[in-house]
Amino acid sequence: MIPVSDLIGKLRKRGARSVALQFPAGLARQAPGTAAALRREGFEVIVSGDPCYGACDLALDALAYADVLVHFGHAPVEERSNVIYEPVRFDFDVTVLEKALPLLTGRRIGLVTTIQHVHLLDAMAAYLHDRGIEAIVAPGDGRTPIPGQVLGCNFAAARATGAEEILFVGTGVFHPIGIRLATRARVVALDPYTGEAQEVDADRLVRRRAAVMEKARDAANYGIIVSTKSGQQRMALARRLAALSDRAFLVAMREVSPAEMLDLGFGAYVNTACPRLAYDDQVRFPVPVLTPPEFEILCGARDWDDYTIDEYLAP
Repeated sequence: MIPVSDLIGKLRKRGARSVALQFPAGLARQAPGTAAALRREGFEVIVSGDPCYGACDLALDALAYADVLVHFGHAPVEERSNVIYEPVRFDFDVTVLEKALPLLTGRRIGLVTTIQHVHLLDAMAAYLHDRGIEAIVAPGDGRTPIPGQVLGCNFAAARATGAEEILFVGTGVFHPIGIRLATRARVVALDPYTGEAQEVDADRLVRRRAAVMEKARDAANYGIIVSTKSGQQRMALARRLAALSDRAFLVAMREVSPAEMLDLGFGAYVNTACPRLAYDDQVRFPVPVLTPPEFEILCGARDWDDYTIDEYLAP
């Protein structure tokens, strides 16, 4: 169960009597036990049952029934006085980094990970130092407030290392591919649970995205999606994109889903909501869904050589 002793102190310090709890999918089964532990301490508890994709997707509607919203699993991407962010740590044995050593070509690398593992960065850097490798852990920006932390929509901490080679420690390939596209550095990805290490190649993703762009080129019209979620609102960007084509129109959505896209009937969409939607979910969508940089390329506002991954960067 998620430890709640520190959280209880934070809630009492605020004078909260009722609390709303929000969990991402990977932690959702912790909801009953966490709610029970808080209720035993005298709090009225309500659990948000809506899907949650990150700290950019706060269950603010639940605050109609509670003094405080507790968001588990992520660091803040926006500060709100009535929201408490509770990152959840996941440990592993840092000696697993041995699996990545044969793939590292330099003695000076950038080191990044996700929020679940940032508490281990000092130990990882020390392990690498003992093996003659200088690991640079750099600060990100306001969206990634913890040094060495990357998100699927923000790779500032990787870029800030200034290194030509970066080691990403975490699960999945989306983050390291994003780092590769955002930094142009050589990227090695290590899964700390399986011990699998690999050099990341972004070419396959870029080729796939180029095919989507070609399908979208002759669309009769474009819907520029603007998210209404708390931490995903990029209206200024959406307006700038809409101004690039007289076939483009703003479309406000909370949940970007195939059914709504089909009902609205646009020939293609440009996504300014969560960047991962276009990259991960294109196969689900009935028409092409472009990222902002891709639409800029299509409209002649950006060169193909300047292709990059879509990021939310702090102002």
